[in-house]
Amino acid sequence: MRKKILPIILSLIVIAGLAYGVKEYLYSLHHETTDDAQIDGDISPVNARISGYVEDILFTENYPVKKGDTLVKIDDRDLRLKVEQAQAALDNAIANVAVVKANVSTAQATYASSQSNIAQAKVKVWKTQEDYKRYQNLLADKSITQSQFDATQADKESAETQMNSVQRQLEVAKAQITAAQQQVAVAESQVKSRQADLDYAKLQLSYSIITSPANGVTSKKNIQPGQLVQAGQTLFAVVTDTNAYIVANFKETQVDKMKEGQKVDVRIDAFPGEKIEGTVYSFSGATGARFSLLPPDNATGNFVKVIQRLPVKVAMNVPKDLATKLRPGMSAKVTVYVD
Repeated sequence: MRKKILPIILSLIVIAGLAYGVKEYLYSLHHETTDDAQIDGDISPVNARISGYVEDILFTENYPVKKGDTLVKIDDRDLRLKVEQAQAALDNAIANVAVVKANVSTAQATYASSQSNIAQAKVKVWKTQEDYKRYQNLLADKSITQSQFDATQADKESAETQMNSVQRQLEVAKAQITAAQQQVAVAESQVKSRQADLDYAKLQLSYSIITSPANGVTSKKNIQPGQLVQAGQTLFAVVTDTNAYIVANFKETQVDKMKEGQKVDVRIDAFPGEKIEGTVYSFSGATGARFSLLPPDNATGNFVKVIQRLPVKVAMNVPKDLATKLRPGMSAKVTVYVD
């Protein structure tokens, strides 16, 4: 009896093994699977944009925050003083514009006065020239004395000299108007420059309030009240609670039939009872080895062929109650339905 049972058992084992092998083979024709996959997401590092001392921390690590929430305050007393200084410089520049515009008005008044003086000087030159002609004729007729003629000639020359002087004054007044107008342009440019300084000072002041860049969970806090932080220093990170996705590292021999839009089944190790549907979103531009700190150099002469893995981004359709539990870095198993 035992001799009959043993072959039967072995036959059943072989048949079961063959059936399993055929099933797996048929399954592999239409599916590609990998457990080298992790959840990823948008992690926003929050950096200080100015140097200063931390005045207050208004969040608790690993707790949710909303976009725009005030999370950190940096001591802003010196920044406020700079704003006041910039405001005073702007006010002074604006007042200077009024002064130089008044100089333009003064120069224009001087120019108008010089024009009036020229009109008077022209009349005087005309009169003295006419007198000179008459006295010249009278002198020829011996009707006047030489001294009277000399006095008339002196008046004529004096009027002509005064005319030349007034004309030069007019040219000077015109040049003063041009110079005053240029000073106005310079003063107005100073106002723009001081306004830019004020805007910059206000912008720097606004950086003393650090807000959350997105909805999510604060993590990796590395600051304390009273700590001196430098511009560009990372203070903490905000892990967004949306747009979680999978990065699955498939062997290069598995991606032949893969393409964007294909259906994907995702199993999260932390939630084995949850089945998540997804789609192939995109393929990395290079294998993971190429993005490593020290990528392999195959030109050294000691090449050993190793199957590379290509990161594939998988978009997930996650229920809302589960989405809040997912964290970047969690392991997953991904199955792609290939044609």
